[in-house]
Amino acid sequence: MKSIAALQAVVTATPFDGEPSDAELDAIETEMPAILADVVLLDAQIMTIDRTPTELDERRIRRARRRVLAARRDLANLQGAGEVA
Repeated sequence: MKSIAALQAVVTATPFDGEPSDAELDAIETEMPAILADVVLLDAQIMTIDRTPTELDERRIRRARRRVLAARRDLANLQGAGEVA
């Protein structure tokens, strides 16, 4: 019977500390406008779940959708330019 203790040390050599790396934090910061735009859209949609949307609600949702699309476009342009890893 072989012992696998020596192999186990290779697998667990770098323990996960639970904190994001600097690169992950930079990626989150770069994507934050798109994340916030998604949150605004969800808020607008959640407000109309239990009732018929009014004209103001429809405008709010439409404006939030445009904001999401613009934020995603800007993020895609950054990624296309090579600024985001």
